This record gives sequence, structure tokens and C-alpha cells, in this order.
Amino acid sequence: MDVFLVLVLWILLLFLGMPVGFTLLVATFVYFITQDWSLVYFTGAKLVDSLDVFSLLAVPFFILTGNLMNSSGITDRIFKFARSIVGHFTGGLGHVNILASLMFSGMSGSALADAGGLGQLEIKSMRDGKYDDDYAGGLTAASAIIGPIIPPSIPLIIYGVTADQSIAKLFLAGAVPGLVMAIALMVTAYIFAKKRGFPKEEKSTNWQRWYHFKKSFLALLTPIIIIGGIFTGLFTPTEAAVVATVYAMILGFFIYRELTIKKFWDNIVSSLKLTGVAVLMVMAVEFFGQMIAHEQVPITIANFFLSVTESPIILLLLINVLLIFLGTFIDALALLVLVVPILVPVVMEAGVDPVHFGIIVILNLMIGILTPPMGMALFVVSKAGNIPIHVITRGVLPFWIPLIITLIIITLIPQIVLFLPNVVGS
Repeated sequence: MDVFLVLVLWILLLFLGMPVGFTLLVATFVYFITQDWSLVYFTGAKLVDSLDVFSLLAVPFFILTGNLMNSSGITDRIFKFARSIVGHFTGGLGHVNILASLMFSGMSGSALADAGGLGQLEIKSMRDGKYDDDYAGGLTAASAIIGPIIPPSIPLIIYGVTADQSIAKLFLAGAVPGLVMAIALMVTAYIFAKKRGFPKEEKSTNWQRWYHFKKSFLALLTPIIIIGGIFTGLFTPTEAAVVATVYAMILGFFIYRELTIKKFWDNIVSSLKLTGVAVLMVMAVEFFGQMIAHEQVPITIANFFLSVTESPIILLLLINVLLIFLGTFIDALALLVLVVPILVPVVMEAGVDPVHFGIIVILNLMIGILTPPMGMALFVVSKAGNIPIHVITRGVLPFWIPLIITLIIITLIPQIVLFLPNVVGS
């Protein structure tokens, strides 16, 4: 009953507009005060210790890398290269949108960095090509969520830290599901382009493709450097984030020469703001998790789920429904760090691989950021493209279909997720 009352207080604070991290702190403080716990030493130690994790250092550097890529002319080069490859298909700019997002995913690891940076270019190009705003905005938001699935991925880093799983394995696990998502979105984009009569682009010559490939080659090396370095043992995932940042700076300042000191400073400030949100969330949820553990909530939930079904597949499908529902009104990052400590023991008890479960969780949360009223990706794309939020919401609904299908496929067929980690790890 105490936990229930605290959760009611937390939801009330959310609806009153208080930032999510602070709502968690306030709600947990109320709980421990009612339990007569000594807060002075306990709270300070837990809040500090929650950040004493080496892997979390990767988060600010990957955020900064994505911002640097957006302001260094890299997104423009990637978009032109993607356009030269798939622009001539029916509804060409829709396919360009998806392929460019797939390429950019290997550099930023963030859906919102993709939506806010590359999204501006994608929407402008689609408008110039006479595409409807709802389609352009909806597809841009949907393709942006490939970012946190394809390595490197900021949400996967946070999941790995929270669930005590190998970040390197999680990075590998996301590669194939990310490609499946891209293919599913392209099939849907083709069907809608046919239905609405969207045009094709003029087919690029081999020389033009080679030209754009050379222009974007150094940028496209980023994911190869990151993943290759991790799995050859040159550096850890955390060190890979620093390497990626330095590489982005070299490209921006010395190779492409489009990154200025002012832009660099603005990127640092923007990255610090986003990092502050992530840090506050991790601290708050670590504190919140102490209350959850004290009340044995994970055990209670595990017993409930296992009383409903002993089938791992049914259990995962039920969790999918739960996460999609919660994602409609809870911020993705808050939900990630909230549900992982509770649900990971449940699925492991049922025999589910926690790496497989990690990809399922992240994809659920990414679908959540496409869902009003919380839908952060919708708001970012709305601002980037100057499109009313209700128009983007209408446009993104058809792209739920391929994303839900992808979620069901990776839920039912674990080897799609686990194939690469098992091969490399063996």
C-alpha cells in the first residue's frame, strides 16, 4: 500500500509538469520519510554511488558526437550519398530518409539527434519534392528510432549498466534488428508512395554514386571505427565514445572545415544539457529502486507474471503490451531505468536471455516516443520541420505497423537478436 500511494504521488507530480527526475526523487523521499529511515547518510551515498560507473562516461561523449556530426556538414553528405543509391525507387525520398537515418544511426546512437539534425534536411527535401507534410514528418520520426537500436546506442549503454550486461554484446545484438526495421519501413514507404503517387528521383550514374561515396566515406567510417575498435580490443565501449568524439572533431575542424569554435561551444552546451537530464534520471531511479527493492516489488511482479503463464514467449508478449502502454505517458529514459531493475529478474527467471530482452525493451520504448501524448520524437520533428504536432501524429500512425511487426518478429525469434553476439562471443 505504501508503494501504491507513492506511485500515485509520482504520477500526480508528472501531470503537474514537474521534471521526471525530480518527481522520482520527491516521491522516494516521501516514502523513506514515512518509513523513518535515516536519510542523511543513506541518500547521499546512493545518489553518488549511482554515478560511479565507468560505462556511463560513454553517454555524454556519444551525445556530443551526434551533435558534432549534425553541425559539421556530415549529415548533408550522408543524405546525398543515400539519395544517389535509392532515390530512383518509387517514393524515392522516403527510402532516402530511411537509409540516411540508418547510416547516421551508426554515429550518434540517439533518436532525437537524428530527428532534430538529419530530420531538418529530410523534411525540407521531401517538401521540395512535393511530398505531403504528414508523410514526411511521420516517416522522419519513424526512421529516427532506428538510431538507438543500431550500435552505438545510448539507451543500450544505460540498459547495460542498469541490468549489468555486456555493452559490447548489446551493441552487436542491435545490428540485425536495426536492419530489419529499416527494411520493414522501406516496404511500407513503397506501398504508401504507390498509393499516393509520390515521384521517383532521377537515377544517379555510377560516377555520381562514387562521387558522393567519396565525399561521405570518412563519415561512414565512424561506426566501423567504433565497433571494430571494441571487438579487436583496442578500446572499451566507453573509450570508443571518446574516440568517436575526437574523430568527429577532426572531420569537422580539419577535413570538412564546417565546424567553427562557436558551433563547437554550442554543441558542448547542448550536450551538457542532455547529459544532465540523463544523469539526474539515473540518480533518481537508483534512489527509487531502493524503495522498490525494499518493498520486494520485483518478486511480487515476478510471481504475478509467472502465475499467469510459464511460457517465455507469452511473458514477453505481455511485457510488450505493458511497455507500449506505459510509453504513451512516461518518458522513454525514465521508463527504461524504472522497468529494467524490475523486469530483468522476471524474464531471467523465465529463461529469457537478458541481451535479447534488452533489444525488446529499447524497441518498445522507441515506439513509445512516437506515441502521443509523451511522444518526444514527434515534438522534435515538429520543431525541426515546423509541422503541427497533430499532422505528424497522423502521418506516423501507418509506420507503427512495420515497427510492431518487427517487434513481434524479434520477440518470437530470439536468434535474430542473438546471432551476432553468439558468433563473435564463441
